[in-house]
Amino acid sequence: MKIAVVGSYGAGLTMRVPKAPGAGETVSGGSFDEGPGGKGSNQAIGAARLGAEVAFLTAIGDDAFGRAAVGLWHDEGIDASKVVTGRGATMVGFILVEPSGENRIAIASGALDELDASAVRSFADEIAAADVLVVSMEIPEEAVLEALRIGRECGTTTVLNPAPARPLPTEAWALIDVITPNQTEAPVLLGLAATKTAGDEELVRALQERTRGCAILTRGAGGSLLCEADGTVTVIDPVPVAHVVDTTGAGDSYTAALAVAIGEGRPLAEAARFAAAAGAHAVTIAGVIPSLPTRSDLPSPIGSTR
Repeated sequence: MKIAVVGSYGAGLTMRVPKAPGAGETVSGGSFDEGPGGKGSNQAIGAARLGAEVAFLTAIGDDAFGRAAVGLWHDEGIDASKVVTGRGATMVGFILVEPSGENRIAIASGALDELDASAVRSFADEIAAADVLVVSMEIPEEAVLEALRIGRECGTTTVLNPAPARPLPTEAWALIDVITPNQTEAPVLLGLAATKTAGDEELVRALQERTRGCAILTRGAGGSLLCEADGTVTVIDPVPVAHVVDTTGAGDSYTAALAVAIGEGRPLAEAARFAAAAGAHAVTIAGVIPSLPTRSDLPSPIGSTR
């Protein structure tokens, strides 16, 4: 089973603080570490750990962070042969994590802004060979659109993880088979005013109507809602977690597991439950890469032979 991922790589510079500082406030007593990140890279690693053959496209800088990324992908068994080395620096994300596990992130994109449509076209063979294409939105809009276009032309199932959220071009909606926003991202995608209140079922139905495919609205500890192509809405129960340590990698773990289960031909509700287990596992471990599960860490989807 093959997964193609088009998305971001960045170095994550993480500080754990007693509380997030307010405007003009300095907070002491934190601890610091750095490590690999970026939604695309995390999702590629997550899928590879769950048994997929993964090809990954991103852009990095010719610097220490970029060289460390190449070594990481090699160690994780990921095909990164089409990764672009740009003129800018490798993306860096600054992450503040509070004792509750909640996080705040600021990003300097650097070389990632150089990932354009022509780079994605060079990745077309990998997309065509994949069972599932995963695209996230820390990359330029033209790269998102080109990846989705190629996926649609090749008949590869397209999964859009729309984070960080921004309004989608009209053209993009028809290119998406499965879209997976959270409760904050969904109104942004739909262009809803900040003052408009929409229920979760209304949101997931609106997303499904836009794509004519399937939509999953993730709700953190509240589980998720799945709206399938026929309009059927299913509640996916949350997986209980005794103690949340760090939520930073949960969404990427979820997306990776969802793509793997879809690639194995699992029904979407079953795939969403498997993804929920992966996301729940991730929040119990500090750091994104250490938190991404292997098969042995998760319950097998029903009927799985792995």
